[in-house]
Amino acid sequence: MTAPDNGSGQGLVAPTSPGESRTAAPKWAYLLTAAGSLVIIATYVAVLLAQPATLGQDLGDATLWVMLGYLAGAALIAAGTLPMIPRSIFALMPIAIALNITVGQIVGTLTPLPLYLDSIGSVIVGVLAGPAAGALTGVLGNVIWGVTVNPTVIAFTAGAAFVGAAAGWAARIGAFRAVWWAVLAGAIVGLPSGALGAPVAAFVFGGGLGVGTGGIVATLQAAGLEMLHATTLQSLTSDTADKAVVFLLAFLALRTLPRRIVGRYPMAMRSLAPPRPAASRR
Repeated sequence: MTAPDNGSGQGLVAPTSPGESRTAAPKWAYLLTAAGSLVIIATYVAVLLAQPATLGQDLGDATLWVMLGYLAGAALIAAGTLPMIPRSIFALMPIAIALNITVGQIVGTLTPLPLYLDSIGSVIVGVLAGPAAGALTGVLGNVIWGVTVNPTVIAFTAGAAFVGAAAGWAARIGAFRAVWWAVLAGAIVGLPSGALGAPVAAFVFGGGLGVGTGGIVATLQAAGLEMLHATTLQSLTSDTADKAVVFLLAFLALRTLPRRIVGRYPMAMRSLAPPRPAASRR
């Protein structure tokens, strides 16, 4: 057990909670997660190689097989990550998923901002309970969103899972201990996230799907860039800014959560607490 902090009591501390001790997940969980990742990667590569000519003009075979590929991969990842997740986080997941869908639908489709902000819930869960929980929240959020409101988002499940997992990884190295580190981590996460989504947006849906992002793609095409180059440039730019803002909002939201909630997740307590001075570690 970790000795309690005898300091001033300001800020977060990092107690050890036996109820949330990490247990090794069964091998099949890792195999399912790896299989799901491979299915998503294979679908992604297939989009790059096939480059469907419809470019979003219809919702035909190209869109169907891309969605099925991502759905299959998402289902495998969801099944594989379940044993790796603290049970206490399941009470917060529905709220996080609703936050993803509500904010993403409003910002991405109803405003001229070239942003999405559809991963705030996944990032918060990833910081609280780790990469597996963040990835699962991203997967479930996109699938539920796609089935109930906007089917096109299902094809972007890989990026949603990556962002949730990356938030957990960033938290483990202390990125959420200071606001500027959180913003920087979000910007870095936005680069691979944008790269994951760009080919799907270009070759299946004809460019940016949101009001603001679609306008940027159209402007870049008018300037002479072809569809893939225009969408990639838009995705890298928009996702970098988007994830920086999302990580910032998550940082602020986590600081407003009651200590009794954050205290249920020892990883979060360690990830959010500012490092103690060297003298206090003696």
